[in-house]
This record gives sequence, C-alpha cells and structure tokens, in this order.
Amino acid sequence: MDWRTCTRNSLLLVLLTFLAIVPFMDREEGLLVKASDENTEAVFDENATLDEKLEAILDNEHLDGTTTGVSIKKAETGELLFEQLGDIRLHPASNMKLLTAAAALETLGKDYRFRTEVLTDGNKKGKVLHGNLYLKGKGDPTLLKEDLDQFAKKLKEFGINKIKGDLVSDDTWYDDVRLSQDLNWSDEPFYTGAQVSALTLSPNEDYDAGTVIVEVNPSQNPARRAEVTVTPETNYVTIVNKTKMVAADGEKDISIEREHGSNKIIVEGTMPEDGSTSRAWSSVWEPAGYVLSVFKASLKEQGIDFIGKSKEKYNATPDGARILTFKESMPLKELLIPFMKLSNNGHGEMLTKEMGKVVGKEGSWDEGLKVIKDVAEDLGVNPDTIQLRDGSGMSHKTMIPANDLTQLLVEAQNKSWFPAFKKSLPIAGEPDRLVGGTLRNRMTSGPAKGNVTAKTGSLTGVSTLSGYVTSKDGEDLVFSILINNYLGSSGKITAIEDAIATTLAEHEMEGQ
Repeated sequence: MDWRTCTRNSLLLVLLTFLAIVPFMDREEGLLVKASDENTEAVFDENATLDEKLEAILDNEHLDGTTTGVSIKKAETGELLFEQLGDIRLHPASNMKLLTAAAALETLGKDYRFRTEVLTDGNKKGKVLHGNLYLKGKGDPTLLKEDLDQFAKKLKEFGINKIKGDLVSDDTWYDDVRLSQDLNWSDEPFYTGAQVSALTLSPNEDYDAGTVIVEVNPSQNPARRAEVTVTPETNYVTIVNKTKMVAADGEKDISIEREHGSNKIIVEGTMPEDGSTSRAWSSVWEPAGYVLSVFKASLKEQGIDFIGKSKEKYNATPDGARILTFKESMPLKELLIPFMKLSNNGHGEMLTKEMGKVVGKEGSWDEGLKVIKDVAEDLGVNPDTIQLRDGSGMSHKTMIPANDLTQLLVEAQNKSWFPAFKKSLPIAGEPDRLVGGTLRNRMTSGPAKGNVTAKTGSLTGVSTLSGYVTSKDGEDLVFSILINNYLGSSGKITAIEDAIATTLAEHEMEGQ
C-alpha cells in the first residue's frame, strides 16, 4: 500500500468518526461540567433531565476511586428522585450530627437546659463556711469563666469570706470515659478531640468545652521570645515557649500543641516583629480539674480564701448537700446553633451522654448511642444497616447509607421540633458565621445562596453534605451526598457537592 492509499484511508476514518460524533455533540456540550478548587460550573442543555445533570456532575475524575453515595427525594412525599449507591453504608463524618440533634430534640426537648450547681455539706458561722464546697457539673458545655465569677460573687453576697473545708469537683453525672472509642490519638490535643466531662469549661461563646485559647503575638522586645497568652487565664496548663522572634520580613511559622497525657502546651516556631496573631484552641487533660482551678481563682478574686488543711478533691456530692447557687444553660434549641452551624464535636458527645443519662440512667456513650439509634429508627432509618460509634461523626467506623439520611430528613419535618432543627443548619452563602456556619463561604451566589440549608461533614478522605433545598419552581427537596475515600484537594470535592446542590436549586421539577 503506497502513501497515497494510506492517506486516503486515514482521512476516510477521520470523516466517519466525525459523522458518528455529530449527532451527539449538542447533548455532550449541553452537559458540560467544569470543576475547580473554588467552584463547579455546570452548563446544561435546557431539556436535560435531572438524572442527566446529576450523572454528568458525578462523572468527574476527582471522584475516581471514591465511593460516592447520593440520594435525592421529594421533601413532602419522600419519593426517591435520584440515587447513586444510595443503599451503600458510608462514613457520614459530621452528618452524624443530624442524627444526634434529632434524637436530642426528640428525647430531651427543645427547651431542655443543662445545669451546674455549687453546694455545701457544711454551715456558715460568721463569715466562715465550715464544710466542703462542691462544684457539680451536669453536662453544661456553655459554662464560662464569667459564670464561675458569678458563683463567687454570690458566695460573697452570702457573707462568706473564708472556707474551712475542701474544694471538690463533681463530674459524676457522666461516666469517667473521656474520649470516644475511635478518636484518633492525633486529634486528642486539639479542640476537635477535646475530652468529655460532665464538668467542663469553654473559653468563649463558641463553646468549645474542655479547651483553652492560646494566642501568640510579637514581643515588644525583639530579643525575647514571642508573647503567649492563655484564655481563660489559668495555671492548670503550662506553656512551654520555644518561639523565636525574627525580622519583620521573616517567616511566621508557629506551632501550638499540647503533649499527650499532660497539660503541657508546647509553643514553638518563628514570629516576625510585625507578625499577626497566631491562635489555637487546645484541649485540656481532665477538664473537671481545669474548671476547679479557674473557680478557685474566681473565689480568690472575690477575697474568698480556703483555710485549715483545705485540699482540691474529686468526689461525688453527698446526698445531704444543699445548693448555694446554680446556673442553667441556654435552651437546647439555642445550643443547637453553635453545635450544628459550627459543627462542634464536643456538643455532639455531651448530648449523646446526656441522652444516655436521662433515658438510660447512665451518662455513657453506649447508652446514649442506643437512644440515638432508637430515634433514628422512628424517623425511618433502618437500624440494621447503620453503625453508630459516637455522637459527632469523628469516628471512621460510623456508617449510614445516603437513602437513610434523606429519609430521616423527610420524617423530621413531621415533628414539632423541626423548626428548631432546620434553623440550626448552616445556610449557603450567608456571611454571618452563626447563620451561614460552615457553608458561609460556599455557594455565595446564584440560586443556592440562602436556599441550601444543610449539614457539612469532613474527615480525612471523607466529605459530606446533607439537607434541604427548594427547586426553581418551588419543589422542596432533601438530599444527601456522602463522598468517601477521596484523595487530594478537599476543595475539588466540595465543589462537586456544591454543583449538585446548585443544580437542585436551579432545576425545574415539573414533569420529573
């Protein structure tokens, strides 16, 4: 065969290939999907069905090797509109909090409050309290330094200047298991893995219970180490400052991490002379002791001293002790805002133990998870196809299918507490962090902004998004997207989630 014949045959093959492709070109262009770290741009043919749109979005190289479960249902009827691996058990990450919040509202009630009490087994004689002073925690994750200050002021108002007895921490409302069974040891020093105690303290109104805030700022004296402060101020933790000040054009590289098994927080690295603040929330080892230490300082600030052979102890409050003062938390419906909007892991675990205490008479993970599973079953979840290991979603062993999550979202709408439940979910594109929450920087424009109301979830290799959205023609939908085993940039994965949610928001459901 000469070169002319080869050329002619090659051109014929190209022509035949082109003619075969032409009938499909418009549709392929109509289903074009482009993904980036920031967003997923989807351009569809106006006649494309919802299935075609979603399948095109899910046909993405960044999902290669993943297991991705998707479930879309009509909110009113629960009719399944689309699924991909909808019945496959997957890790929900913080979408687990949907089950925990629903169970808490169902069993504790939207107006439930946590309580912290100050009690004594002694009597006041003159300005001296003869007897022990007990600080009893009942699971309040919102207790602040200001509350302890108020307790001290109350005692001062009662005319107490001295206490001849012990200062006792009582956290026996829950069991003494501090960490959920699957928590990674590498998470334990940080606020995401803070220890759970019935008596605990938060450093600010994000209510990250069992933590302190460590801040690092440039020193006024460049020859010295950087300035390190702790909020609330306490000697319960020890700061080991290994920082080094560098020139203004130097690199800022600050590390803040507590040593496992101790309250020694190592701060190291370089801070430029004009550097910005570095800030981290560090968990503490044994939160009940932390609260006791801060409370003792509050008493001291009010001029209340301990005399005699006073000690700090950890015991249960005796039955005959009388309450001197107490503090109640905000109602559960308000606590759900920081819990769900900011995805507060500690709240998830404390709510789990509280449900165990109230329903099962034991403040433990085992009893609390039984309650969550029972409520989930009542909300349409198949108990035989789920595995629950904690209340926050930090476990890589918790599993639930996407179809079961959407069914829970459908059934939750029939509950009297549903308005509080939905209000607690992050809202796409809303800049206020207690409104937009973990979705405040996602879907910031277009039909999804202010429309998609959903819980995010993130673990290593796991990204999830489940919630509610209204279509272009007013059809209320529920959806769940569970992406497991991805590698690389999380931004490329959340962009796919956002594209699905946005497509639901801009799609016309009539005729589907």
